[in-house]
Amino acid sequence: MKRLAKHSAIVTGVTAFFASAAFAQDPDQATTLPAVIVQGQSEHSLTSRSVTDDKRTLDRTVGSVGFVDSADYQNTYAFTLRDVLKNVPGVFVQNRYGQELRLSIRGSGIARGYHTRGLEILQDGIPTNLADGSGDYYQIDPLALQSADVYKGGNGLAYGSSMMGGAIDFVTPSAFTADAPNIVRLESGSFGTVRGSAQFSRVMGPLDFIGTFSVNHADGYRDHERGQYEQFNANIGYRFSPDVETRFYLGAYVVDQKLPGTLTLSDALNDPTKASPSALAGDQARDTRTERIANRTTVKLDVGQLDFVTWAIHKSLYHPIFQVIDQDGWTYGFAPRYSATFNAGGMRNDIIAGARFFGGNTQARQYVNVSGNKGAQTLDSTQSAYNYEAYVEDRLFFLPTVALMAGFKALHDVRKYVDHGGLAADPNYKSASESFSGVNPKLGLMWQPNREIQAYIDITRSQDVPDFSDLTQTFSSTTRFTPLSSQHAWTLELGTRGTRDRVSWDLTAYRSLVRDQLLQYTTSPDIPASTFNANKTVLQGIEAGVSMEVWRNITAPGAGDRITVSGLWNLSDFRFKDDPVYGNNRIAGVPVNVIRAALGYSRPNGFHISASVDWVPAGAWADDANTLRVPGYTLLGVQAGMDFKSGLSVFVDARNLTNKRYVSDMSTIADARTASSTAIFYPGEGRSIFAGMRYAF
Repeated sequence: MKRLAKHSAIVTGVTAFFASAAFAQDPDQATTLPAVIVQGQSEHSLTSRSVTDDKRTLDRTVGSVGFVDSADYQNTYAFTLRDVLKNVPGVFVQNRYGQELRLSIRGSGIARGYHTRGLEILQDGIPTNLADGSGDYYQIDPLALQSADVYKGGNGLAYGSSMMGGAIDFVTPSAFTADAPNIVRLESGSFGTVRGSAQFSRVMGPLDFIGTFSVNHADGYRDHERGQYEQFNANIGYRFSPDVETRFYLGAYVVDQKLPGTLTLSDALNDPTKASPSALAGDQARDTRTERIANRTTVKLDVGQLDFVTWAIHKSLYHPIFQVIDQDGWTYGFAPRYSATFNAGGMRNDIIAGARFFGGNTQARQYVNVSGNKGAQTLDSTQSAYNYEAYVEDRLFFLPTVALMAGFKALHDVRKYVDHGGLAADPNYKSASESFSGVNPKLGLMWQPNREIQAYIDITRSQDVPDFSDLTQTFSSTTRFTPLSSQHAWTLELGTRGTRDRVSWDLTAYRSLVRDQLLQYTTSPDIPASTFNANKTVLQGIEAGVSMEVWRNITAPGAGDRITVSGLWNLSDFRFKDDPVYGNNRIAGVPVNVIRAALGYSRPNGFHISASVDWVPAGAWADDANTLRVPGYTLLGVQAGMDFKSGLSVFVDARNLTNKRYVSDMSTIADARTASSTAIFYPGEGRSIFAGMRYAF
């Protein structure tokens, strides 16, 4: 109590000091001084960019990219990354339960029935994946974001990524770019959902800081789906001089998520709220504790700037499924990066060059699952991953409106596995390691007739190194190291993006020729899927998005109200190529066509309403033999809200209005006719409604 009283006195005293200083100013100082300070600091902040500057930098990419401004979804119930990314062309994102989802770009992780594969997840340009490339999404809080930058395919090279899916950088605000010094948010809705969030930020001379804390509780649409999420993100910046600035990023994430398991297709469509018997019997769950610290120090040079990035992530996992998976590990890294724009022989030249050295060690243990508790130990192992990477990307405008882009990434990745042995399930000591090396080039051309319109063509080689979920496979009750080759592909893409008058568009066609694609099939609903290298596959498609302001001043001349319409179409044609088992079948996991459209109306006084439709004409194949397919579906939703000049916003978000029963995702299998079980489906959520308020002051 004394400590609490002492802290309260300190906070009260600091608040009183700043308040008295503010009121002590004369009227001229009160109206001019704050504006000068904020503007000057924001213009010269080296480690924090505004949304506008972030979008401008992203658009310099010679290739397909996507961008999301958090303002686009802040007046909706945004809990999962689907709520953030659902309108980005080329991104296939579907909820499973809680914040767990399938996130796939151009076939990345197409057969992975859990977490992420083939896609690099960054936060503020700093990797959040574990050192082996695996990862999840639980530390990305949509309410703590300023924007999301989507680098599709080989365009992730700008941050050193060479995975086939590319990279997504989730950018958090600083005190310079926050909407307001203080933001509070309260929400509630269907399935026992209650959520609260608070953000605070301050600038004090050369020091600035911001923190966002969110708590979300939901009982879930299905039985045994209760989840509790506590997410904290913060960054603290210090400006040593106009040319040197450092920023520390802090994060802590507590997740307690019950698992409802997967169902047969019949149960998913006819009894979707039930949990699988094995999920109930084993009290299946996924509980994680994650802490993250990172630093970016930027030094501005006469030409360009240097960024030095370091990070460390500690993660513990308690995961009772077919067995109790108990893991604890660290990931750490260092990544210098140089970027500059200069004249080369009278021509503009943009260059990015960097290196990444990062590794990690995880103590991976497994136990017999006794109603969610540890029984006899079945595995005692250590997983270690080390990565040594260098990359460069150069854009030369050899004509005022035409740029030639060339780059490459060189990598050498090591995966080491030690089974410490001495256990009943596998008494023999075993250790193994695999190394993966490669050079992945990129070449492209961009035509930019003006600042708002671009067209591009490029070809890229990608390389995906298997992670430990691929390399350690479970057979019966025994986990063994299974050597695999890295997946590599050549991808050609052609596209255009831009804005003209009231129309904005983003259109890309791509074709990937893949060797040794890492695919998976489920051996049992409760056992992580087995991974294999396919021989040859072809992944091709179209990523299209358009938005248009179709009518202005509807109610009266000069009223300022407007109607907008937007649409998205993802065509995903993913096939085996002359496979000895599957021929030219479609690869299971992702539907061929995904279509989304929205119609919105807004007024200058802050009122806005929109209706949306998600249409999947034909569902995805569930098996690579193409004998079992989920049905298509159509979902309808409505969102409405009011933004008041005081900083208060209220909103309502209604989803799946017709209470459509459908399959949102699945774990793929090899052949449904011979599989031991086809309980591999995640039912989509039924009708729901959420309401909330946001106050920025």
